[in-house]
Amino acid sequence: MFTDIVHAMAGAPGQGTGAQGTGSMITSFMPLILIFVIFYFLLIRPQSKKAKEHKQMLDDLKKGDKILTNGGIHGIIEDIDGETLTVKIGVGSDLKVKVSRSHIATVRGKE
Repeated sequence: MFTDIVHAMAGAPGQGTGAQGTGSMITSFMPLILIFVIFYFLLIRPQSKKAKEHKQMLDDLKKGDKILTNGGIHGIIEDIDGETLTVKIGVGSDLKVKVSRSHIATVRGKE
């Protein structure tokens, strides 16, 4: 009697093994794979593209460019020393500030 219960709970012979088990495993992972593909095209790829464009913009900085920093300061690049930029801020004044290259948000054009 006990063996009849065990056999009844075990299911059909061969079920869950072989090719059927692999196929159902792939089918169960399809939603996760689909979600990853959607995240890649909607979030990861555009963000990496934007980061690449920003890095190229930082590499192309030159003397005389009008810039906007992440802190909201508008200025004109006076000197470039590696990763540090000397930025002239204010109209008609000689006020200069040193800014890290990585804190430049955008280039607004030439003087």
